[in-house]
Amino acid sequence: MKLQVSSQLAVLAMVELVANADRQLTVAEIGAKYGASSHHLAKVMHVLGDAGLVRAIRGAGGGYQFSGNARRTTLLDVIELFERLGPSGQDVGAAGEGTSEGLALHAVLREIDDTVRATLGSITLATFCGLMKRRQNEPSAPRSRPSSVLTANR
Repeated sequence: MKLQVSSQLAVLAMVELVANADRQLTVAEIGAKYGASSHHLAKVMHVLGDAGLVRAIRGAGGGYQFSGNARRTTLLDVIELFERLGPSGQDVGAAGEGTSEGLALHAVLREIDDTVRATLGSITLATFCGLMKRRQNEPSAPRSRPSSVLTANR
């Protein structure tokens, strides 16, 4: 699965804000950590602000703070502010359209979409931040199955 850049920036910014709840972070600070354009990140922060997930603090020492509930806000909540996830319908004129094989393929793809939505909807920002802290504290070891880490540590 590939997310749009805005969705990725939104998730990363939310993780930073939740992990640093005791202070305000500027767009420049967040952007520098993730190599993101301040201009693009500012647009993302505006959308997050309109959704009530962050608040902007103006003036010297200002920046952004998380204003949601990290134990209730899911990755799906954040991502859906920037893109639509889920079934997009079968393309008109798609190969196999109207055949039993084409319908079966469409059903499988719908099931995959449903699984993605369910997974993203089950991971809160608090869970994700906890995962990041655990991974930072682990000795450098091969990480072959990140999905098992998510399900095992919820």
